[in-house]
Amino acid sequence: MTTYAEWPPPAPLRGAVVCLWRRRATETRRAALVLPDGCVDLIWESDRGAFLAGPDTGPMPAVMTAGRTLVGVRLRPGAGGPLLGLPLDEVRDRRVDLVDLRPAAARRLPGMLSPAEALDRLVTLTGALAGERPPDPATLESVRLLHDPRVRVHELGSHVGLGDRQLRRRFTAAVGYGPKTLHRVLRFRRFLGLLERAAPGGLGELALRAGYADQAHLSRETVQLAGLPPAALARELGVPPG
Repeated sequence: MTTYAEWPPPAPLRGAVVCLWRRRATETRRAALVLPDGCVDLIWESDRGAFLAGPDTGPMPAVMTAGRTLVGVRLRPGAGGPLLGLPLDEVRDRRVDLVDLRPAAARRLPGMLSPAEALDRLVTLTGALAGERPPDPATLESVRLLHDPRVRVHELGSHVGLGDRQLRRRFTAAVGYGPKTLHRVLRFRRFLGLLERAAPGGLGELALRAGYADQAHLSRETVQLAGLPPAALARELGVPPG
């Protein structure tokens, strides 16, 4: 059995952090699907220490070992690159030990800490880094605009006063991939949200509400981003559509 909980970050971190979270396994098993969400996570694992989960473009396999606890800080899309001082495309679809990125910080997060102490230290580290390197306002505004299913990716630059190439360069460093990919990921998360809330309607209706052209478009994207067609994904999540 695996338990998972998340909660809001402290108020000073809400501009850069989506949530804090904790996961614990009482038996060794494959964890729930880890699906793209546009975020990166600073994670501590008992008996291992701290590592970074880079931005994903597809499903990532995850195995939870019995007795292990993970705690994490989930960074908002666009905040991770500046906060870490790292172009996130370098860690796209990767899990990287913190010692390889920030050795001094990693030494403060050994695997023998208690989960509560580890999370406190992760939060302190995140606050210090956020104070040193605030996010790029143009990138954050672009991310905000991409949450609107009606926005056109090729119009983002004009909204934030940047040329397309300059915006893509900044965006890729801060988010880990370009605006078009994040647009796809956010649309996919809208579909997951409808699915998990047991929204009424079949897959075709949910596809349109999430922003897809039709059910076939949803199916292609879901296979690419989750590795499963929509109906199979719904069963995997335990929330088959109506």
